[in-house]
Amino acid sequence: MKEFALIFRLNDVADFKPSPEQMQERMNWLAGIVAQNKLADKGNTLLPTPGSARTVKPGNVVTDGPFTEIKEFIVGFVVVRTADIDEAVALAKENPIFRIGGSIEVREVLKQA
Repeated sequence: MKEFALIFRLNDVADFKPSPEQMQERMNWLAGIVAQNKLADKGNTLLPTPGSARTVKPGNVVTDGPFTEIKEFIVGFVVVRTADIDEAVALAKENPIFRIGGSIEVREVLKQA
């Protein structure tokens, strides 16, 4: 199994303050990952070169690379354990952040020796 960071990005700082319902949706998504035993430790992590990343955007659009727009900002991340990047992307696609226009960058995590 490999570990992947799911990095959450938003376009508007106002979206960073979710309603109680939006927060519950996010927690339910995370609980689903925990229930599948796919949430990894948030220990010492390094992200490799951007060439090994993908970004999931609203409408289940997946692009190669972590290329952000200047106006986007990172609001958090989790590390998941999956067989490959495609499985990590599938987990990311289920996140409710897309309903508010956010995106999720998926990057493999390198372990420090």
